[in-house]
Formats: sequence, C-alpha cells, structure tokens
Amino acid sequence: MAGYVGILVSDPWLQNQFTQVELRSLKSHFIAMRRENGRLTLAEMPAKMSRLKHVGENLTEQERDSFLRDSYEKLDDDVDFELFLRVYLKLQAHISARLGGGAKNSSAFLKSPTSTLLHTISASEKASYVSHINNYLAEDEFLKGYLPIDPSTNDVFEIAKDGVLLCKLINVAVPGTIDERAINTKRVLNPWEMNENHTLCLNSAKAIGCTVVNIGNQDFIEGRRHLVLGLISQIIKIQLLADLNLRKTPQLVQLVDDSKDVEELMSLAPEKILLRWMNFQLKKAEYPKTITNFSSDIKDAEAYAHLLKILAPEHNNPSTLAVKDTLERAKLVLEHADKMGCKRYLTARDIVEGSPNLNLAFVAHVFQRRNGLSTQTKQISFLETSLDDALISREEKAFRFWINSLGHSTYIDNVFEDLRNGWVLLQTLDKVSPGIVNWKVASRPPIKMPFRKVENCNQVVKIGKQLKFSLVNIAGTDIVQGNKKLILAYLWQLMRYNMLQLLKLLRFHSHGKELTDADILEWANSKVKMSGNQSHMASFKDRSLSNGIFFLELLSAVEPRAVNWSLVTKGETEEEKRMNATYIISIARKLGCSIFLLPEDVTEVNQKMILTLTASIMYWFLKQRIEERPCGASDTESGSQSETTSNSTIDDTASESSTD
Repeated sequence: MAGYVGILVSDPWLQNQFTQVELRSLKSHFIAMRRENGRLTLAEMPAKMSRLKHVGENLTEQERDSFLRDSYEKLDDDVDFELFLRVYLKLQAHISARLGGGAKNSSAFLKSPTSTLLHTISASEKASYVSHINNYLAEDEFLKGYLPIDPSTNDVFEIAKDGVLLCKLINVAVPGTIDERAINTKRVLNPWEMNENHTLCLNSAKAIGCTVVNIGNQDFIEGRRHLVLGLISQIIKIQLLADLNLRKTPQLVQLVDDSKDVEELMSLAPEKILLRWMNFQLKKAEYPKTITNFSSDIKDAEAYAHLLKILAPEHNNPSTLAVKDTLERAKLVLEHADKMGCKRYLTARDIVEGSPNLNLAFVAHVFQRRNGLSTQTKQISFLETSLDDALISREEKAFRFWINSLGHSTYIDNVFEDLRNGWVLLQTLDKVSPGIVNWKVASRPPIKMPFRKVENCNQVVKIGKQLKFSLVNIAGTDIVQGNKKLILAYLWQLMRYNMLQLLKLLRFHSHGKELTDADILEWANSKVKMSGNQSHMASFKDRSLSNGIFFLELLSAVEPRAVNWSLVTKGETEEEKRMNATYIISIARKLGCSIFLLPEDVTEVNQKMILTLTASIMYWFLKQRIEERPCGASDTESGSQSETTSNSTIDDTASESSTD
C-alpha cells in the first residue's frame, strides 16, 4: 500500500463532489505531479495545474498563483490528495464566479454537463427528453411495460439504471449501432449484467459521436441525474441532426451558389448547417436580421413567426407578429407548429428564456417535418459517392470519433477542416505521448496568421517522424490545405502507435520490446487455437475474416460467456455476414472495447479497422489479467497501471479518465 499513501478520500462531502471517473482522473494527475519530486507543495501547484483542462484554459499560471496565495498562508505545506481536490474545487468556483456562471462552452449541446460544481438539471429539458423517449420507444416490446414515463417525475433515471433504455435510444438515433441481441433484457438483471449494459451503452455512445469522458458505469448505478440527462441530450441531438448533411438531404445544396461553397457546406457542423438553413428561409420571408444562435437571437419569437409563416403559410395567424407580449407571441408560434405536427421539445417559456438545447431541438424537428427546400435539385457531380469516397468518409468518421473520445476541449466535426491549424493534432500527440510537444513554439486558436498554422503543422509532421511514422512527401502545408488522404494516413499511424504503446505498457514481460502488428496477429491466433477452435487469421486482410467466425471465436476465447452461439450464423450469405459483424462489434463493446468501426469494415475486411478490433480485444484481455492480479503487486507496477488508465483510448469506458 506504500504507493497509495496520501491519495485516499475519507471525507464523504468531498467524495460527493466528483464522479468516480473524475476522481480516478484527478488521482492520476495528482500521482504524476507528485512523482516528479517525490512530493507536491501548494507553491508548485499553479505551474503543474496547467495540465488540468478546466483550470489550465481559464486561468493563467499567475492568476492561479495569486489565488492560492490569497487562500492559503503556508505554501510550502505538503499537499495530500484531499487538499489537492479542495484546491481544484476552489479554483473551479473562482472560474465560475469570474465567468458569470460557467466555463467556456458550458452551454454547448454536445458537451455533457459534467462539471463537478454544476450538478443541477433543467426540469424543462428533462420533461422534453422524456416526451421524446415516450414517443420514439413507445412500440418497443421490452420497454412497453415501463412507458410512458411521467415527465414530471424522476422515473426516467430509475428506468435508465439497467442500461436497456439508453441502448435502445442509441439505436433510435443511429439505427443498427447496437445489435439488440447483445443487450441484457431480463426483467431483473444482476449487477454483472447491468454493468455489461452500461459498458455497451457508453462505448456505443462514443462510437456515434457522444462525449462521455466523465461518465462511468458507477454513475448509472448511483443515478447521477445530471450525467444521465447529459448523455440523453447528446443522443437525442444526434438523432435530430442526422439529416443535416448533403448525402441525406441533397436539397441543402440550394443554400449555396457554387461548387466551392458546396465543399464548405459539406464540412460544416450540423448545427451550423441548421442555422444557415434557417437564415435561408428567413431571407425569403424578408426577415431583416441574421440568426447566429439558438438562444438570444430568437427570444422574441419573431424569427420563429416568420420561419413558420414561410414554411406553412396555410396555418399562419396574422396576430402572431402583431402582439406585443413576447410570451404570447411564443404561444402563438407553438400553436402554428402544432398544426404542422411539430410542437415538441419546448414551451413558450423556453423560447423567451432562450434555452439553447431545446430551441435547437425544436428547429431541427421543424426541419425534419418541413424543410421548405425544392425537390428539384440540380445534380452535383461530386455528391455522387464513389467506393473510394465512401471509404474515406468511414475512416474520417472513425478517426473523428476517436479524437473526440480523448476529451479535448475542442469538439471536432470534420477532421479535414478542424485539424488544419494543427492545434488539436498537437493535443492528440500530447495525449498519446505525454511531453512530446514543444508548447512554447505552438500557437493556440484562434490563429489569424497563416504561417502560425503551418508552424503548428510542421511540428505535427516533425513529431510523426520522431515516432517513426511513414511520412514520405507529407509536409505541414498538406495538413493546412486539408489534403484528405495524407491527413487520414497520418491519423491512422497515430491511432496505431497509440494502440501499440498501450499494449506494450500492459505486457510487462516484453521488457521494453516494441510490439508489432505481427505480435497482435500471433496473439489472436494463439488464443483461438488454445480455446480448441480451428479458425486462423493469415493476416489482417485475410478474406476469410468476412464471415466473422474468427472474431466470435476470439471473443469467446477471452471471455467464454461473451458469445451466445445460438445467435451466430454460418456467415455464408451477405446478410449472414452482416449479422455476425454487428454482433461482434456489440459484444466487443459490451466487454469494454472502445472501437469505432462499422459492420462493413468487418464484412469488407478493412485491414486498418480489423487491426484496431483485434488490438482492442487484446488490450481488454491483458488489462483484465492485470486487474485480477493479487494485491501484492509492486508499487511501481501499480503506478504504471494508473498512468496507463489515464492515457487509455481503447479501454473500457468505466476507466476513462480525461479531466473535465
């Protein structure tokens, strides 16, 4: 126990200020800070706390130092873990007070409200999301016994505790994400089965683009309402914005004038496309203002009145714009929306109070019901997707979700656009190989001078070469210019390097030997053979893998109870192969593998994604063995495991530990 002296939390009040995931994350940071000098003092904290996102991004080192000097008399005192947590809470409170109630991006819909200080929930949002659940899951055979949920109660949090409802909601948002054969759906689940559902839910949520870095299985069990509601809000948003792209709604091309603008439109986040669509319709309605947000710009309900008038003139009430009282106007707007079949997600009070989440949900639903775009759309040649473009799109999505799962403060919507200034790539490199980035020569966004972006990207390429990436003919300018194939090539090598390093850390018997793809291949074949099965993987592009049998046998080898063989097909037809592939992905996520591939990656034997799947299963297996080791493990190994957990990107969701 010597390695854990001073890192226990005995104060119940202090424990209740953090989720289990947050505590593990902060503990990892605390151990790392203290390891450098063998101790940590208050005087050293201002410099070292820059590693903590929320604190480091909102306060300078000088501001942190000044605050601690005002708060504590003896700065040379040793800091134990409880004092470390109290300092962290005080700095968060100071930031919230200074910023007027929240840190940067605190209202962003995709950022789950996981601040350790703001554990409140919006009754209006809860009621809206419960109504959404009641509507979209009303016909689900298993959930029929629990629905409808009363929006005025907290029953939704109780029903969500076993993980079934959230898994089903994910499938409503992105159909086919979870193979429902993998969900444990007995009326009474034991703790093990509930834990499996939670793990499946969180890994699947990450795979559709949710931010879940501060949510763990224990949070569901304990019914932490702000975290559960935050996840529900993200899932619903992904569902509502699913059609806000040119492939799903090619009529959106009417929002731009030429092909260059179309390319820009294709790279925009769905929320921004929704704003552009709304302004496009408002311009036709001769509304004089430009809407820039879903909060303050629409509080007076005038924009809504004009929008609905142009979309559904047959239901227009002339008095809507004539009334002076904004609350009364908002009520008339919702009456209009109700006649269109769109009255959902918000009340008149939510409009005048400028609730960003509910207003966005409302506008997205209006778009789904009646977007007002012409069905006679001119053909755009590059909207016709080739097989190569489809693969690029799939890989872009996989890498984007992987980067977002690391817990960066910046959420990226498109790797070809959002990585061009180099900043997020530098942050990702620092996550994968801590300390490798020279931050003194890096420029933080917003970056106005183009050469600063090139400098950032040049450092990205330089570090890649240092890590022995194959970067022939790749320069910083290629990233700045958004060269798709070169960016994907770099990201693949970065993800692969991260996987190999994580596996190397867990294989203590490797004695520092670099792990290779061949080692992963050998391990997988060995596990399947030892389990008594005959399947064999010749390489990660072995076409026989398309039927999924090898991976089902591998999953069964590492966890005998994982696969229900009565649900497995022979994998002879394309449909049978796809059924096996969806089952493989869901079972792997249910165990704890954080993977970002699609069924097509298995059936088409996408070499890169097959490697990530195999490596993730290997990582889970080795990690389980370490966690099952006897308590007599050395302090050195315990510390190493702690750091592995803090940097892991392919581990089980419950051990994710990025701060804030």
